[in-house]
Amino acid sequence: MDGGSSPDRAPTSAEAGGCACARHKATPRSEELQADLTRRLNRAIGQLGGVKAMLDDNRYCGDVLIQLAAVQSAIRSVSERLLQNHLETCVVEQIQQGNTAVVEEVLSLIRRHQRS
Repeated sequence: MDGGSSPDRAPTSAEAGGCACARHKATPRSEELQADLTRRLNRAIGQLGGVKAMLDDNRYCGDVLIQLAAVQSAIRSVSERLLQNHLETCVVEQIQQGNTAVVEEVLSLIRRHQRS
């Protein structure tokens, strides 16, 4: 086996040049989902900026930690929406093409996000 990419499966991150970000979805995200993810990320970015301002202002640790929990929750909601879309599109498409190895990739993603 040459380790090269096959048309029946998505390339591994190593095959895609060492960066998983180099791959693209076969089916684009809907405009509605894209807008929702962008909105959620912008909210988290704003909250994170607020946390930085709180630290710069030497605010009470408990208040900063509460805001950090809100940022983590916002980011987690983005991850959950993206995972759902990944399962409904990318994973289904790969399984339909006979690539059952994608199941292991999904399990790895889920394990990674459970730790965060």
